[in-house]
Amino acid sequence: MKIIECVPNFSEGQDHIIIKEIADSMEAIPGVTLLDVDSGADTNRTVITIVGNPDAVISSAFSGIAAATKLINMNKHTGAHPRMGSTDVCPFVPVSNVTMDDCVNYSNRLAKMVGDKLKIPIFLYEYSAL
Repeated sequence: MKIIECVPNFSEGQDHIIIKEIADSMEAIPGVTLLDVDSGADTNRTVITIVGNPDAVISSAFSGIAAATKLINMNKHTGAHPRMGSTDVCPFVPVSNVTMDDCVNYSNRLAKMVGDKLKIPIFLYEYSAL
């Protein structure tokens, strides 16, 4: 069984209603397990950790990004951590029976979905930018 981890960072760490809506949207995808929701009030940032099969994780990450885009107002955002948007980063990590090259392909699939469906510009980094 292929398993990957995804740890998107969202630019909201204070409004627990928004954080819950984003996490709930991600956890609602079958095949995904929500492992952690770690929010920081000073940084105004939340890191959500999910694991599952690659297709489910990609769908879950997209759901979280879509929810964050709708719920987080970056015009009013302040916090100690630098930020690029409502979703700052969304890395994939190989866990079982997948490689980093596989994760690069998954990140590119997610980036295309976000660009095409949400019309958000995407910046790939680390291995995905090569």
